Amino acid sequence: MRKKELAKEVIERLKKEYPDAGCTLDYNEAWKLLVSVRLAAQCTDARVNVVVQDLYKKFPDVKALAEADVDEIEEIVRAAVSLGVRKVRLTGGEPLVRKGVEQLVKGLKAIPGIRKVTMTTNAVLLKQQLPALLEAGLDSVNISLDTLDPALFAKITARDEFAAVQAGIHAALESGIPVKLNCVPQVGVNEGELEALAALAEDKPLQVRFIEMMPIGYGAAMPCISGPELLTRFRRRWPELAPLPGAACAALGDGPAVYYTVPGWKGDIGFIAAVHGKFCASCNRVRLTSQGFLRPCLASETGCDLRTLLRGAMIDRRKQED
Repeated sequence: MRKKELAKEVIERLKKEYPDAGCTLDYNEAWKLLVSVRLAAQCTDARVNVVVQDLYKKFPDVKALAEADVDEIEEIVRAAVSLGVRKVRLTGGEPLVRKGVEQLVKGLKAIPGIRKVTMTTNAVLLKQQLPALLEAGLDSVNISLDTLDPALFAKITARDEFAAVQAGIHAALESGIPVKLNCVPQVGVNEGELEALAALAEDKPLQVRFIEMMPIGYGAAMPCISGPELLTRFRRRWPELAPLPGAACAALGDGPAVYYTVPGWKGDIGFIAAVHGKFCASCNRVRLTSQGFLRPCLASETGCDLRTLLRGAMIDRRKQED
């Protein structure tokens, strides 16, 4: 099947199965075959992960065309190391749907100068893939979890995978790998169970982080539950909730999260206030998409197509060798 015909079939299948989604496609070049899904306001990123996971199962050719290969990613990371990058996080979409992701982790860990390779996942496939990831050297895992209600989880994600996610979280905790849970508070969706999510840190050695809904994409139309508002709310429930000392916060990473805990708890609560605690001036991250596009800012479409540059350089080197 020609790539253009395949692209059209993908779009029609997605429109039929997910009528609340809008799809755009760019297939001008084979290696730029991209499928993007913009969901209605009531949906969350968890559903994007499920849509893409389903898509890749039904149309594996799309996945192969859309992704930069491991060698290309590793070459880009080597260049980044020369500029001071020391940590790599694999995220998505959903990184565990990528075939051979454990080999990518292993390759990145082997690059001199890389100190940590971590992952953000929806955890649906985590339990079965965790042993290979640990063997490859994965240093920590962040797991997206917006609800503890299986019915609401199914409504948000359009799949009944809550048990699989819970199994993934349990397996990660049992393994001893550092675990963080990421929750996006959403008005009218999960705002009534935020204390229950936070309370997971009471008897589990993990961090539960609450991330403000960013005003980009479908999030621009959604009201934001602010970090300061949520902190005040939690302190009514737990008056002893206090900031972690600076050294303890630093040990949890060098990102924008600010952590709090209650005496006697095994874990901590974190807040990432992307809207009400702007941290653009101290941002220390760049993002490389699976298509090899470098984006200095998540809120901006500007960036650089490193994969095209890299493949062009490879062609030039071959011509010189010939």
